[in-house]
Amino acid sequence: MRMSRFLPMAAALMFIVLAAVNGHAQEPVKIGAIFSVTGAASFLGEPEKNTVLMLKEQINKSGGINGRPVEIIIEDSKSDESAAVLAAKKLIERDKVIAIIGPSTTGESMAVIPIATKAQVPLISAAAGAGITQPVKDRYWIFKTAQYDTSAVEAIYAHLKRQGITKVGIVSVTTGFGDAGRKALHDMAKQSGITIVSDERYGPKDADMTAQLTKIKASGAQAVINWSIGPGQVVVAKNWTALKMGIPLYQSHGWGSRKNIELAGKAAEGVIAPLSRLVVWNKLPDKHPQKALLRQYSQSYEARFKSEPGAFGGYAHDALMLVVEAAKKAGTDRKAVRDHIENQVKKWPGTSGVFTMSPNDHCGLDKTAFEMVVVKNGDWQILK
Repeated sequence: MRMSRFLPMAAALMFIVLAAVNGHAQEPVKIGAIFSVTGAASFLGEPEKNTVLMLKEQINKSGGINGRPVEIIIEDSKSDESAAVLAAKKLIERDKVIAIIGPSTTGESMAVIPIATKAQVPLISAAAGAGITQPVKDRYWIFKTAQYDTSAVEAIYAHLKRQGITKVGIVSVTTGFGDAGRKALHDMAKQSGITIVSDERYGPKDADMTAQLTKIKASGAQAVINWSIGPGQVVVAKNWTALKMGIPLYQSHGWGSRKNIELAGKAAEGVIAPLSRLVVWNKLPDKHPQKALLRQYSQSYEARFKSEPGAFGGYAHDALMLVVEAAKKAGTDRKAVRDHIENQVKKWPGTSGVFTMSPNDHCGLDKTAFEMVVVKNGDWQILK
């Protein structure tokens, strides 16, 4: 009689235990994202947001992270550093995310770094400034997936030298990205055999750079290098064309969006830049280690959003997949995710290049991550 009473109780207890275990197994893995979905840098944040939403669906359809669904909590920084800081605090303190991907810009990333560092949360930025991950001793929790601005400068200077060009004029925007690029251009000029004969600046809201380019034209420069993202790139291209400067225009790796070609129109013709292979994936040899990934990502994105992801969507792709792969292999503890990215990511093909992270390098890319690309007949072409 006693046994007959015990069995239903035991069965009920077992049911509760199994339900609790299964319930825990289905708890989502929360990953935060801070993107400039609106505001001045929305051309970066839109493809980044689209990318992580698309990838979340793909990841969950394939089983999530070891059976647990992925939940991406996206915060819009509105392209504002203060808003990015508030978003980071929310994601860390309220949402309890295992990692944060983004922000979209260098300035926002620099603002968020102290927050992520203090909370000991991995931050994988989608921005380019070298200061985001350097010096590494102060960036223990910080990584990034956009190529170094120093690598972009190295690629540009190497191409200039092959063309026999040694004197350049530079023009840059007065933002974190522009400041970092300008510094790299100066720091690397002498060792690269380049002389900067003119150095001009402009504000992020300036609508005409004719005066700056006129000074460069009069300086004896053999080429112009513009360092900016957003509308400034298009304005410089249009002014360069209108002035008939007769010298090549190089843009930074911030040029890697087809919207720049569309907005600049004929003024984009002949513009040269070091860009992610994502924009020219269909022109790569089939055996290239990135091509299969680039094809799959680009075609999936275009089919869903009817536009190209550009290099910027690719930065978000790589950031999210680094976190997801780390969580699958090392678990969802924040430090385990950080340690895996730093120590186990070796020759890892992403959209931005083939990554090799280390305790001394939290970007894992160099100048070989770029192709030198020129706009020709309204399309990207690889320069030989």
